[in-house]
Amino acid sequence: MDSVTIAVFLCIAAALLFGYTNGFHDSANAIATSISTRALKPRVALGMAAVGNFVGAHLGAKVAKTVAEGLVVLPTGIEGLLIVMSGLLGAITWNFITWYYGLPTSSSHSLFGGIVGATMAGGLVIAGNANDWVLWSGIVDKIVLPTIISPVVGFVLGFLVMIAVYWLFRRGRPDKLNRGFRHAQTVSAAAMALGHGMQDAAKIIGVIVLALYVGGIQDDATHIPQWVYWVAAAVMAAGTYAGGWRIIKTMGRRIIDLGPPQGFAAETVASTVLYANTWLLGAPISTTHTITSAIMGVGSTGGKRAVRWGVARSIVIAWIITFPIAALVGALFYLPIQFLG
Repeated sequence: MDSVTIAVFLCIAAALLFGYTNGFHDSANAIATSISTRALKPRVALGMAAVGNFVGAHLGAKVAKTVAEGLVVLPTGIEGLLIVMSGLLGAITWNFITWYYGLPTSSSHSLFGGIVGATMAGGLVIAGNANDWVLWSGIVDKIVLPTIISPVVGFVLGFLVMIAVYWLFRRGRPDKLNRGFRHAQTVSAAAMALGHGMQDAAKIIGVIVLALYVGGIQDDATHIPQWVYWVAAAVMAAGTYAGGWRIIKTMGRRIIDLGPPQGFAAETVASTVLYANTWLLGAPISTTHTITSAIMGVGSTGGKRAVRWGVARSIVIAWIITFPIAALVGALFYLPIQFLG
């Protein structure tokens, strides 16, 4: 087995490890609200999220293709593979750090930041120029703009949908409404889990396809072999079922005091935004940003003090620094890893 083939296998292994960390890091996206409102028991919720991620992985081909060919241009062979591996290690490292501190940051931005940082470092070392290796227009159109727009849309829609729920059920009995919305949350949480799979599992698929193309295993940077769907979906589902309890606690309890109506509204809004982006644009947006902003929007209907803005501020700061820090870590990993080639 030659060095390039070994590097391809190592890249795939790193991508699958990232997928596993993504699963337990972002499992809160789908089910934190349902657990917090007691709509679902924790293990039942995690199992449902795992199934949703597994199924959703097969529906995110547009997002996978954007990741595989729309963000960076890498040299083929061992040089490009070492860049991919460095970027993945940077993303995995940042995922573990933010999980440890219970911060619901974006695994997607960890991945993109890691790969872009490693690509820039590789471009400087190999060619003396990093700009030609990063497709900045793709970064702006597919990452920066959706990153700005989707949380704003999630917040505004969360606020409006919650106002509509209050108005439609203003004469209902609270105990009866809570029971009804707990049942409804089963559907909204399942929709959120499916949307998470369509986005985040698809990103793992895109990285694996990128490694296959750079390593010369396949000639088409957009072709997705069927086995890639299955292994990416499987590790995402396994990671999800393992649970990310630190982040689930932050999402479900520390931002606002969620009730079943609020949980249903937030999940419905977030899953709608995810589906629209995936099917219409193929944009790899952050599921974390989308659901968290929807929770903040829903909570803000209860007045200024309903949202714990200190916690929200810490989360937003973590959002902002994720991409550049993951890029820096990816670049730092590349510096020693380059000598393996």
